[in-house]
Amino acid sequence: MQQLLMIEDDARLAQMVGEYLERSGFAVTHAIDAKAGMALLQEPPLGGAPDLVILDLMLPDMDGLEVCRRVRALPGDVSQVPVLMLTAKGDPMDRIVGLELGADDYLPKPFEPRELLARIRAILRRRTEGAQPAAKLMRFGSLEIDRDARTVIVGGKACELTSYQFDLLITLAERAGRVLTRDQIMEAVRGRELEAFDRSIDVHMGRIRAAIEEDAKNPKRILTVRGVGYVFAKQQD
Repeated sequence: MQQLLMIEDDARLAQMVGEYLERSGFAVTHAIDAKAGMALLQEPPLGGAPDLVILDLMLPDMDGLEVCRRVRALPGDVSQVPVLMLTAKGDPMDRIVGLELGADDYLPKPFEPRELLARIRAILRRRTEGAQPAAKLMRFGSLEIDRDARTVIVGGKACELTSYQFDLLITLAERAGRVLTRDQIMEAVRGRELEAFDRSIDVHMGRIRAAIEEDAKNPKRILTVRGVGYVFAKQQD
């Protein structure tokens, strides 16, 4: 059974959502604040790494953005745990900052439990599919993408990408030379259509470029096609 950690100070909401997710086949552990959540990430009963963290942006003892940053700074596999961020705030900048800090997805309150469940399953499905043994090592000049190990190496140095960013890179690399719209990219990764005006893809592309490009401001691997989307260049280095 897959283990979810929900860090949410609204006990009533956490109970309702937790019961719904448990009926859907998940084990859910609830932390009422950031301190309790961080402790559960590093100590039993979770054993250091749940399958996914549901993180509220507005917590009483620490901003959810700071929690996300600290999760990504933890040692070992726990630093790569997928994070789905919840927020009651409507400011798009919170969304952008959260994605830049390593959140894999973002869901504004109020939300339908079914949508939360769909997003959780999509994130976990990407993680599972990315670990299939049939995946191959892809090489583009000095760039190596290992779909089995879910690692990216440029010039012999490992690059740090979130699970979602890795899947975005794979989506582009598998279609090298083909221009993809933002909606096509996000649909391929999440497995469902998204709002046409969802610009979070640009935030993630910027982070991927910063990791794999020699000069992120003048990219040679992931190119922007103005007014359309992105293309992964076939010829590199």
